[in-house]
Amino acid sequence: MPQPFCFRFRVRYNECDAQQVVFNARYGEYVDLAIKEFMRALRCEYSHLQARGLDYQAVKLTTEWQSSARFDDVLDVFVSIKQLGNTSFTIAAEIRHADDGYAIADSQAVYVMMTKEPFEKTPVPDDLRDLFQAGAAGVVIDQSGR
Repeated sequence: MPQPFCFRFRVRYNECDAQQVVFNARYGEYVDLAIKEFMRALRCEYSHLQARGLDYQAVKLTTEWQSSARFDDVLDVFVSIKQLGNTSFTIAAEIRHADDGYAIADSQAVYVMMTKEPFEKTPVPDDLRDLFQAGAAGVVIDQSGR
């Protein structure tokens, strides 16, 4: 089975505390960046949805940590669709060290599909549902500078 979509990046100094450990709030940013790149890999960029009068809203983000990331670590965020409902979808993001695969954290983000005007829940369109089901397995976006 192919690896899921992967967003790779390097931890920057400003994302860490005095002990060079990543601040816990930064993980939400990491997950958000990885999901945006995942959506781009699916050819479902936010601007394209907006042009169709659609939007999606985060309603839940959970993270469970297994270990810490530190300054200058290269991390992989593996992204996949975990659940696809009528008006919502859940995206899983597994954060690991790029070099040894050591687990850092697991996150899940729940989104609700919305119309732009009026701002109301709407079913996930069939073409987007098809893209989610096809996924972006094997795609790697590498921003680590390696």
